[in-house]
Amino acid sequence: MTSRRGAATAGSQSSPWTGGRWTWLRTPDRRLLVLSILLQLVLAVLAYDATHDMRIFQATGYLVGTGHSPYLPLDLRAVFHDRVFQGRYAIGYPPPWPLLLGGIYRLSYALVPDLHLYAVAIKLPVIAANAGLAYLAGAALQNLAAAPATVRRVWLALLFNPFLLYVGAVWGQIDAVVALLALAALLLAASGRRDLSAVTLALAVCVKPTAAPMLLAVLLFVGAGSALRAVRYTAFFAAGAFVFYVLPFLALGWDASPASAANAQFSMIGAMSLTAVGNLWTDVLVLEGHWWLLGLLWVPALVVAALVARGRSRGVAGLLAVGAALTLVFFLLRTWLAEPNVVVVLAPVLVLAALGRLDRRLFTVLWVVPLAFIAANASPVQLLWQFAPGVVEQTMVWAVRHADLTVALRAALVIAWQVVGWWIVVACLRTPREEAAESAAIGAAGQASGRAREAVP
Repeated sequence: MTSRRGAATAGSQSSPWTGGRWTWLRTPDRRLLVLSILLQLVLAVLAYDATHDMRIFQATGYLVGTGHSPYLPLDLRAVFHDRVFQGRYAIGYPPPWPLLLGGIYRLSYALVPDLHLYAVAIKLPVIAANAGLAYLAGAALQNLAAAPATVRRVWLALLFNPFLLYVGAVWGQIDAVVALLALAALLLAASGRRDLSAVTLALAVCVKPTAAPMLLAVLLFVGAGSALRAVRYTAFFAAGAFVFYVLPFLALGWDASPASAANAQFSMIGAMSLTAVGNLWTDVLVLEGHWWLLGLLWVPALVVAALVARGRSRGVAGLLAVGAALTLVFFLLRTWLAEPNVVVVLAPVLVLAALGRLDRRLFTVLWVVPLAFIAANASPVQLLWQFAPGVVEQTMVWAVRHADLTVALRAALVIAWQVVGWWIVVACLRTPREEAAESAAIGAAGQASGRAREAVP
C-alpha cells in the first residue's frame, strides 16, 4: 500500500488531473471481471423473488410500463397470478428508478411473462453499477498516480465485496447506482467539468436522496475560489433536479401527493440508526409528539460539519474526504438508516484508504458491520425458503424465542457502526499538509480547463 506521503507526492507530481487529462482504467484481469459478473448473475437467479422490495419493484415496473402512476397502490394479484403478490404495492422512490423499471418491464415481462426472468432483469442495472463502481474507483486512483498494484486491489475489493454483492445481486437494492453517479459527480467536479457534475449529482439524488450531502461537499469545493461558480453549480443542479424529479409528474400526469409519504422516514426509528439501541427497552417504531424533531438532528449537524470542512475540500482526495464525511454525518444522525445506504460511501472511503488518508481497516469494518446487521436480522437465511423451507422455519422460530439476544446483538452492531462512522468523519476532516501541492496543481488545472471551455464559442 502506498504510504500517505508517497501517495500525496505522486499525486501532486504526476496526476493526469494536473495536465487537464483523464485516463480510463484498462481491465486489470478480464477473467476476474467475468467471474464477478457471473457470480452476481447466479446470486440474482437464486434469490429472484425472496424480498418484499423486489415485489414492489416488479409492481412498479408494471404500473409505469402500462401507463399508470407508480405512487398509487393497486392490487396486482390478478395481473401476476402469483402467491407472492399479496396486497397493494406502491414505491417510495423518486421518478428516475420507476421510469427505468417501466422500461425493464416492457423489455422483459411484457415480452416473456416470467416473474423469475423479470426479477433478474431488474437487477441487471445494479450488477452493471457494481462493476462500474469498481472501474471508476480504480480510474480515480490511476489518475492520482497510485501504484498499479494498489489500483488492482481496489478494483478487486469492489468487484468481489460481499456487502455489495448481497445488497445488489441478492437483495436488488439500487444503492450501487446512486454510489456510481455520486462518485462520478465528485470526480467530474474535481476535473473541472462542473456543469456535467451538477447534472450527474442531481440524477444521483433523484434516484435516491441518500447522496444529497454530496452536494454540500461539491459546493464547498467549487466555491472555494469563486462564489459565482457555486451559484452556477447550484443552478445546474436545480435544473437537473427539475428534469429528473418534477418533470415526470407534469409530463405523465402522476399524482405527486402519495410521494410526500417518503418524508415519513424522518419520523421512523430503528434499522441501523442509533435509535435502534432503544429497542432494548421499547418496541416503538415512530417518533411521537415533539420527539419527531430528533429526525431532523442531521440538519444542524450537517451545517456544523460543513463549517468545519471549509477549506478542507482541496484536491481530489480532499473532495472525496469531505463528501464521505458529510454523508456519514447524515447517516449517523438519522433516526432510520437502512443497511444498503452505506454503499454510497464505500468507494470514496476505499480510495482514501488506498491513498493513505485512512486506515484500511476502517473500510473493512464499514462494510462488515452492516452485513453482520443484515445477518442478525436472519435475512440471508430467509433466502433459502425455496430450497429448504424447514431450515427457514426453524431459524425464524429460534429468532423469535431468542428475540432479546438478537436485539442486543443488533444494538452492539449499531454502537460499533457509530464508533467507526465518527472515526472516519474525524479522519476525513483533517487535512494533511502533504495535500497542499496537489491542491494547488489540481485547482490551477481546473481553472485553466474551465477558462478554455468558456473560450470556445
